[in-house]
Amino acid sequence: MKLGLAGLGRMGGNMARRLRQGGIEVVGFNRGAEVTDALAREVGIVAAHSLEQLIAALPSPRVLWLMLPAGEATEQAVQRALLLLAPGDVLVDGANSFYKDSMRRASLAEGVGVHFVDAGVSGGIWGLENGYALMLGGSPQAFARVEPAVRVLAPGPQTGWLHCGPAGSGHFVKMIHNGIEYGMMQAYAEG
Repeated sequence: MKLGLAGLGRMGGNMARRLRQGGIEVVGFNRGAEVTDALAREVGIVAAHSLEQLIAALPSPRVLWLMLPAGEATEQAVQRALLLLAPGDVLVDGANSFYKDSMRRASLAEGVGVHFVDAGVSGGIWGLENGYALMLGGSPQAFARVEPAVRVLAPGPQTGWLHCGPAGSGHFVKMIHNGIEYGMMQAYAEG
């Protein structure tokens, strides 16, 4: 499998490392070219210096995974990607996006024939070593396209991930996950 990963920060960079360790080919793009180039030297990703270059380097049908901050950065990247991707491609939003935004983005993607997967990703800086918990929403066809990467990113091929249902459900489950996690952290702090 070969996929594009846009956003090579703390989580995205370590996800690229884990994917490469698992034999997944990665074309990576980060707005800071030095980050992209360093990761290319370190683990052998294919460095792209624009979203256009990243998408052009992927075989059709493409898989583009965004690991950007939730909100405006992700919104702009989704809008741009939908102009560049072709029918049958898959766009994955790995941000902590609001689930209703994911449902809206899935509808926009569907309108141009692109599959959409919303991926709640948990694991922080420890995900590289321990694997990431992945909560994914999208059609069964879209999920099937990203499943090989999911099995590499997760703690084990059969554990730590769930296809939760249609678009929006992955980010909904991640929202509940965050609420529980932050509630526990607050309880620990108060204790």
